[in-house]
Amino acid sequence: MTGCIIGGAIGDAFGGAYEGQPPSVEISDARQWKLSDDTQLTLATCEAITQSGGIVEPSVIAARFADWHRQACISGMGASTLKALSELVHGGHWALVGRKGDRAAGNGAAMRIAPLAFCLDPGDAKGRQTIRDVSRITHHHEEAYAGALAVAVAVRAAWDGTWDGERSLMGIVIEALPDTQVRDRMIELRQAGETLALPETGRRFGCSGYVVDSVPFAICGAQRVLNLGFRQMMCELIVAGGDTDTNASIAGQIAGTLLGRDALPEGMVGRLPEREFIERVARDFAQTVI
Repeated sequence: MTGCIIGGAIGDAFGGAYEGQPPSVEISDARQWKLSDDTQLTLATCEAITQSGGIVEPSVIAARFADWHRQACISGMGASTLKALSELVHGGHWALVGRKGDRAAGNGAAMRIAPLAFCLDPGDAKGRQTIRDVSRITHHHEEAYAGALAVAVAVRAAWDGTWDGERSLMGIVIEALPDTQVRDRMIELRQAGETLALPETGRRFGCSGYVVDSVPFAICGAQRVLNLGFRQMMCELIVAGGDTDTNASIAGQIAGTLLGRDALPEGMVGRLPEREFIERVARDFAQTVI
């Protein structure tokens, strides 16, 4: 579990310096790493679940988001997330504040959903409803929910051994998704060849913050971690440009779950801003859930 949270934070911090750039991004070790709402809202979710004794309560998660926003602890929010958190701070109900319509089909729910994969089964109806509810705190859109579900399924598969890093992770996720554009895009990526270089995959199929672009691309990257290694996987995702922090963060969550905390590159872990805080929140969350 700690590998998931820390792996995601590495992707967020590493990719954050290049967000929005067109391909091919030139990566420099001189770039300063920074965290964004990808990690901040994931940590807030962990804190809320820890507070609830390992139970996923959307109202508690929403309240924790509001606390973080009230304290100005969240940076880089997209329009949907900013709208929801601003309304939560002013007393809005968690089930009503999320953005609706086509502009709500961003990856903001998918980027923070990973902790739920350790607390519930995304394969059963109750687990899926909870994932939908937690997604709707910020994003009222079926594609946003499908993206979040895809990430939860991928993380769960890496954690329980359904995915061992060898077989197709995309195949596992495709089987679990409802009929959506997220699922269709994953099928397209798989049919195009899962060995297509990641920067070329991003160029052909998209790697923007639109959930239909972002989540399939991130999962496509995560499933190559054993072949590429963690750092190279991150680099290839970032070189593609687009929503580099979220794409790398989601891939880092999935790959970090598979590899475990101790297998993550120490040089990358050591560069994390607020490393001690991240590790403490992740450790408390893992001890509560276990």
